[in-house]
Amino acid sequence: MPRFPNVSQHAHSVSHRVYSNLEQRALGSNEQLYRLHVGDTYRDPVAPARAERQLSDEHPGLHKYAPVHGEPSLIDAFIAYVEGRHGETLNPELVQVMSGATAGLSVVCQVLLEPGDEVLLPSPFWPLSRGIIATKGAVPVQVPFYTRLDEPGFDAEAVLERAVTDRTVALYINTPNNPSGRVLSEVTVEVMMRVAKRHNLWVLCDEAYEEMYYAREPPGAVWKRPDIRDRAIAFHTLSKTYGLAGARVGFTHGPEGVMAAIRGMQTFHTYCAPRPMQFGAVEALRQGGRWIEDSRALYRTAGYEAADAMGVPRPEGGTFLFVDVSAELGPGDEDCSAFLERCADAGVLLTPGRSCGADYAKWVRLCFTSVPPAQLAVALQKLAPLVRTPPA
Repeated sequence: MPRFPNVSQHAHSVSHRVYSNLEQRALGSNEQLYRLHVGDTYRDPVAPARAERQLSDEHPGLHKYAPVHGEPSLIDAFIAYVEGRHGETLNPELVQVMSGATAGLSVVCQVLLEPGDEVLLPSPFWPLSRGIIATKGAVPVQVPFYTRLDEPGFDAEAVLERAVTDRTVALYINTPNNPSGRVLSEVTVEVMMRVAKRHNLWVLCDEAYEEMYYAREPPGAVWKRPDIRDRAIAFHTLSKTYGLAGARVGFTHGPEGVMAAIRGMQTFHTYCAPRPMQFGAVEALRQGGRWIEDSRALYRTAGYEAADAMGVPRPEGGTFLFVDVSAELGPGDEDCSAFLERCADAGVLLTPGRSCGADYAKWVRLCFTSVPPAQLAVALQKLAPLVRTPPA
């Protein structure tokens, strides 16, 4: 019982310092910083979607509360997007506008999880997912996964099966994956879903990077599978797909039996997503098709160049590289801290791998879309000698 001056036990499991905290060190010796540690884009969204284009004259009551469900025109635009992208028609009543996918996952976890429940969290994972689960008093069960898919004899189904206990209630799945850049094959998804169905688990489908795929056909969405539609809850965001991270607009949809509870819980969390940016999101969805195509081409080039420079496989999707730097560390280094410090001294900020999973202390994450191509090229030049020459 956390009476004054204490706080709740699960509050100790999270920190605002999710990413590298080396900015001050980098600023001490560099005029220009290359912030490759935060997942964002250097591209502005399509003009009609920008904040400055949302006018009170065009949207009476622009600064009032939006409906908890979401602006009707935005829900219609999202349903049209899903029909075009996935060939599925969603029931508008089963779609909830959220303040981004972060809020969406938080609200859903609040609905589904009791303290002590467990969620299978294949790693490496989006850094905030672990903390969101933990803040509900639940346990994120980290399962090294995406980086092991090419290992000879790796049995995805057996690995997940061993992690299941009588407290497991959900499986979180993210493809294309942040941070590994992997796109899960149909075979891998199939075995993951077998585990979920065998143990009556909810399936939490993170679709943040659904449009960021390279040198392949568009990947199928996990939530579309007919055999799991009754248990799949999907999270979409305009942050990555349309360059609207600051707008805080996303969507959650799922089966009828749970969406009413999710909408009710949303009311007591953020109440509604920002109304002005919901109107901006409408225009992004309606007019952003070419923007997505251009971004995909630009990001593919950036991702391939970054991977070649870092000496790792080219990403299949997403906006990150996940790099094992253990060869660049000294014998006494327990994690990547020394490597991150050398990068910061060169003016480049990266994310420590441990943010993406406890098993990745000697890995780092690099976002290849957070700075323009010319700046990325300079950053990669600065990183090249650090990844090619181990410390003495």
